[in-house]
Parts: sequence; structure tokens; C-alpha cells
Amino acid sequence: MSTLLRRKLNTRQEKISALAAAVVAALLTGCCLFAGTLAEPAFGAEGYDKVASGADQASAKQVLQYGMTPIRAQDVNDGAYEIDVESSSKFFRVEKAILKVKGGKMSADLTLSSASYKFVYPGTAEEAAKAPLDKYVELKERDAQGSFTMPVSGLNEEILCAAFSKKKKAWYDRTILFDAGSLPAEALKINVPDYDKIEKAMDAYESDQEGGDGDSGSASGSTSAGTTSETGNGGLTSFDPVPVDLEDGEYSIQVNMSGGSGRASVTSPTWLIVKDGKAWAKLLWSSTYYDYMIVGGKKYLNETTDGGPSTFTIPIAVMDEDMPVIADTTAMGDPVEIEYQLIFYGDSIGSKRQIPQEAAIDVLAVALVIIVLGGILNFIIKKRRKQ
Repeated sequence: MSTLLRRKLNTRQEKISALAAAVVAALLTGCCLFAGTLAEPAFGAEGYDKVASGADQASAKQVLQYGMTPIRAQDVNDGAYEIDVESSSKFFRVEKAILKVKGGKMSADLTLSSASYKFVYPGTAEEAAKAPLDKYVELKERDAQGSFTMPVSGLNEEILCAAFSKKKKAWYDRTILFDAGSLPAEALKINVPDYDKIEKAMDAYESDQEGGDGDSGSASGSTSAGTTSETGNGGLTSFDPVPVDLEDGEYSIQVNMSGGSGRASVTSPTWLIVKDGKAWAKLLWSSTYYDYMIVGGKKYLNETTDGGPSTFTIPIAVMDEDMPVIADTTAMGDPVEIEYQLIFYGDSIGSKRQIPQEAAIDVLAVALVIIVLGGILNFIIKKRRKQ
């Protein structure tokens, strides 16, 4: 073999080695960053890594009322308001709570009826026991009461909050709910239904069903099946989709739903579909039992065919105001049309990647890239071993 040929082969071998090293470095860097994002410590802070046994956990009370729809920060005016807080445990009773809203974020100053807890943690007891000490929120004790401040993701929804008992030296699971209905009228930008009345109506409905009298009744605020309501349009004279200054395509938009008598909700943010410069929404329900919606007297059928959550594409007739719709559900046996109010927030429009389902697709794409890079690296290594 000539010297010139040997030099060319050596140069080629060095380039392959450099490429392989670069790929390995990239993969290791990505894996380290990914692991650093997801990794949790195997155990928590010393002395605070115990979770109360099931026998020690007091029976939990349900805090979420029938039909409650979460209320987000954009639905509440900036300010500080006293608010009622429901707790799943009588040992974790909130004596007083001040909700603070500013710049699209919410937090709350809470005062418990006792000072029996040392820390709280925004999550489950299992998660708290594995978390480092600097992630705990220490309670301030005054007049035999404990107080602390925590972020609030939403009102009228369950929020997990683990509490560490001073006496038992263990974490306990607690669930709390900030009741939007207890806020003063000027605090909310939307109308909140009387969930007590809804719950009583549903209890009465279920009692009638168990009685076997054959009268399925009608849910509060609903019309009989197969008819279209011409009232409750909230002042709207047209249900044509509103024009938007966007190119045709898919975007995301925040939506809030209120009213009704079921436990169903819609995904938010949801899809904003712009066609011919006008706005349509693709709604994904949490329930599989909705078979059609009526918007402005026009019926829209469920687009889901595989048995999954009900999906509808409907026109957005108005932004930042109540838009009345009707949805027909078969969850109670006989079809029942229920009235809801939807609010689409014009200033929340963004990329469709903000929608959880779309974000999941992006994660899958990243995983496929890692798999492909791994295959390339494996090929290069095998090729080098054969040389």
C-alpha cells in the first residue's frame, strides 16, 4: 500500500471518528438535559420523607360540586378578595383566605384553624416525601393558627395540597377548592351558576329515576330533546363566525364554559380554525355522551367516530362575551338538551402548539429524532468495528 493511499485512509478514519464522537456528545448532552428535566430525587429531605399510612389518613370529603367548571385568572378582575375555601379534611380547615389577582396570575394567603402543620406542598403526599426541603412552604404560626401563601391555578377546581403534621411527622394528602361563587359580584367577569341549586336538581332527578315513575324530567336551563331554543341569545342577533385578522389556518384560543347541569367540560385552550378570514372553534369535550350541539338554531353533529370524547366544530359568533349554545347529552339515559355559555378570549390567540394534544405530537417527534440519531450512531460504531 502506497504512502499516499495510507494517508487518505487514515484521514477518512479520523473524519469518521470525529463524526461519531460528535453524535455521541450530542446524544449524551440531550439525554442529560432531558434527564435533568424529569429526574426527581429518590428520597426527600431527612426527617420529612414519611407518608401517613392509609389507616391514618382521615376519610376525605368531596369538595367539587356537581357541574363545576374551572374559573381561570383571566375571568377575574385584578384585586384582592376574601374567598371561601372548601377542604377535604376537617383537620385542614381554612379559617380565612384572601385571593390576589394580578397580571393574569392568582395566589392566595390562607389561614388554617390550627397550627398543627409545619409545611405544605403543592402536590400529593408521595411527591412531597420525595421533594427537597426548599420546595416546601413553611407555615407561619400566630395565635395558634398557621398561615401560608400559595399559587392558585384556578377556582372551582380541586387543588392538591400535601400537609406535614408536626405531631405525626408525616405527610397527609389534602384537597382544597376555592369557591368562585363566594366572591363579590365585582370580582368576576362572568356569571357563575348556583351550583347548590344544580346539585339539588340533579339529586331530585336521580331520585325520580330510582323511583321508576318513567318521567325523565328536564335539566335546569334545558329544552326538550329534538327542539331548538330561540331564547337566551345574550343579545346576539347573528351566529355567523366573526372575522379575524389572521391567515387561514389553525391556532389556539382560551375558552371558558359555564352553565349546564353536568360534570362535563371542554378543553382549554382549544383549536381556533380560521376559514376565509372567519373564526371557528373545534371543541373537545370531556364526555363521550354529547351527540349534537345547537348554535344559533343550527345543529352541529359529533365528529368523533371512534368512541372517544365528543368533538364539534362550531362558529365563534362573538369574542370576549357570553355565547349561548345548546348541547344534547345522553348521559342520563333519555336525550336532554342543556344550555351552556361559552366565552372565547380574543387576546389569548396563539400557536396551536399550546393545545395539549398538539404538544403531545411535538414530544413524539422529538422522541423519533432521538431514535433516528441513535440508529445512525449504532451504524457508525458497527461499521468501525468491521474495519
